[in-house]
Amino acid sequence: MWSFFARDPVKDFNYDILPDTQDKSGIWTLHRGKRKTGGEPLSVFVYEVSTGTEEQTQLAKAAFKRMKTLRHPNILAYVDGLETEKSLYLVTEQVTPLAAHLKAQSERGGSGELEVSWGLHQTVKALSFLVNDCHLLHNNLGIWAVFVDRAGEWKLGGLDHMTPENGDASTSLPSAKAVHPEMDKYDAPESPNSGEKWAGDVWRLGCLIWEVFNGPLPRASSLRSLGKIPKALVPHYCELVGANARARPNPARFLQNCRAPGGFLSNSFVESNLFLEEIQIKDPAEKQQFFQDLSENLDSFPEDFCKHKVLPQLLTAFEFGNAGAVVLTPLFKVGKFLSAEEYQQKIIPVIVKMFSSTDRAMRIRLLQQMEQFVQYLNDAAVNSQIFPHVVHGFTDTNPAIREQTVKSMLLLAPKLNESNLNQELMRHFARLQARDEQGPIRCNTTVCLGKIAPYLNAGTRQRVLISAFSRATKDPFPASRAAGVLGFAATHNYYSVTESAARVLPTLCTLTVDPDKNVRDQVRSTTNTLHIALVSNITYLLLNLEKDVMSSAQPAGAAASWAGWAVTGVSSLTSKLIRTGPGAEGGSPAENTPVGGGTASPCSEVKPPPASMTLPIASGLATQSDSPKVSEKNEEPIGDRWDDEDWGSLEAGDGWSAEPAGDWGAEESWESVDGSQGLSKAELAKKKREERRKELEAKRAERKAVKGPLKLGARKLD
Repeated sequence: MWSFFARDPVKDFNYDILPDTQDKSGIWTLHRGKRKTGGEPLSVFVYEVSTGTEEQTQLAKAAFKRMKTLRHPNILAYVDGLETEKSLYLVTEQVTPLAAHLKAQSERGGSGELEVSWGLHQTVKALSFLVNDCHLLHNNLGIWAVFVDRAGEWKLGGLDHMTPENGDASTSLPSAKAVHPEMDKYDAPESPNSGEKWAGDVWRLGCLIWEVFNGPLPRASSLRSLGKIPKALVPHYCELVGANARARPNPARFLQNCRAPGGFLSNSFVESNLFLEEIQIKDPAEKQQFFQDLSENLDSFPEDFCKHKVLPQLLTAFEFGNAGAVVLTPLFKVGKFLSAEEYQQKIIPVIVKMFSSTDRAMRIRLLQQMEQFVQYLNDAAVNSQIFPHVVHGFTDTNPAIREQTVKSMLLLAPKLNESNLNQELMRHFARLQARDEQGPIRCNTTVCLGKIAPYLNAGTRQRVLISAFSRATKDPFPASRAAGVLGFAATHNYYSVTESAARVLPTLCTLTVDPDKNVRDQVRSTTNTLHIALVSNITYLLLNLEKDVMSSAQPAGAAASWAGWAVTGVSSLTSKLIRTGPGAEGGSPAENTPVGGGTASPCSEVKPPPASMTLPIASGLATQSDSPKVSEKNEEPIGDRWDDEDWGSLEAGDGWSAEPAGDWGAEESWESVDGSQGLSKAELAKKKREERRKELEAKRAERKAVKGPLKLGARKLD
């Protein structure tokens, strides 16, 4: 039992005092501390009885008692305390001495007049509360008695010398100059009780104002020099330090005078703070107007004030005050001052809750400003809590919401999972592109699809992109057609050579005569892009397939083979209207072998094709036989030698050649094909054999004619 009474109460104190964090504040030492259980940062004022005098101990105990009983928003807030025989511990909200705060602000560029105006407003309001409501005299007002919290708000402390206004001698405390002789310069020049009861405190308020703008007060006579005191505050400051004690204003009247139009305390910052303090009793219309104006003023407000004063009020207004979408703009502006961790803790939960709102104004504001907070959203929250609500915007009857929903996918796509991105989103995009009555929405859907293509899986790209952009090129809205063309250009690296030649280029070719000039211009640049991509991908393929043409030595039957290939190509482009002719027969396999028994290397020197291989479409090929000619040796139809896929690739490579078609051998006529000069060796050999056969038949007939009819012998007839 005796061990219980012998326990040290300081060890059971629920607060830790951080080492090497102390500032002198009168008879107290200010330490930074934290709560043991939650780690909440606090301030701890410590007074050591052993190091102080009896008068100082009396003042410390009086201040300890006053702090427990006084409650006001502008007075330093009491949290907890501990009194022992050795020490007094006074725990308050986390604060910094005003002198240290002003010094730190000056190193960062100085405190603005807005911040100082609100701080003075709070200090005077606290003094007015003590004098007019509590009938107490502070008797210790000065820069050492004012503290600043995390939000930058000024709190009045230093209650060591506080006494009732009509106190008797038994309740009086030692004066400030009795404990600290250097405080004599802050005392009013008149004798006590020669003026109003608040005269001494109002004089010290004037000293405080002087020190805030000019630094430490060297002597009482320096109060006559205005220094850096703002002009709007000068008349009211002069009233505070006037020689006539009875003419000094009551703190409440001083506050009223400074709040008059044009006064030092009449500005948007003070007005906003006053409104936030009374926001719970304001009408909804007043709240709406305030939040609209607040968004414009936040840029000029101090950062700490926005983080610790405005932000909690905004969150409370949304959570409990039904403020609606109007809080979003100031909320996101304040969010720029937060760290990533603070943003996750304070704003993201509210945003996730906002997405489930049925208020259209709220939803469209969220979509419009998504860029400001999307980087703080994690993938799990996007897929499970945000995307299911956002997709309702695709089917909304309001076109503005549908449009903003489409645009928001540019930001959400990187965070969507496989199902939401490749299935759910593509389903909505397909419906919008095909059925939405608004042309700009169809256009934006196409543009968005092109931009999010890198996030789609390969199967979805293969299935969706070409079909979607092809559909867009047939849209009656010109911007949608242009978007489809740009989509092909932006995603050309996702198409195979065959797809580009057989599906993309034919679609683009139909737009070369589009009535809209912008569409035609986009087609021109896009086809150039695809041409370069195709040439770079199929150069080796072309070299192998056309090695006979590009070799320096022409093998036997090469002209016939090229003629058959060219006719096949032309017939495929003209729906089989042009067929091969009788002179396009291919030679035997032996005749198709290059001279010397070798084959042309794919890396051999590339030369233009001979002039005899030019096939003007205006030639008389359309009158030839409808059935393709079959060669005598291999029995293979020349017209079917290339399948459609191979032709598609070659057609693309040939059609986008740097040299215009028709320039090769334009000087030479196709009529030479009918004569012997244009025949190949195989055809010449065939013709010679035919002539030789005819000559032999003629000689045989001549011999028969010379010999006469065959005599079978005479027969005698009866």
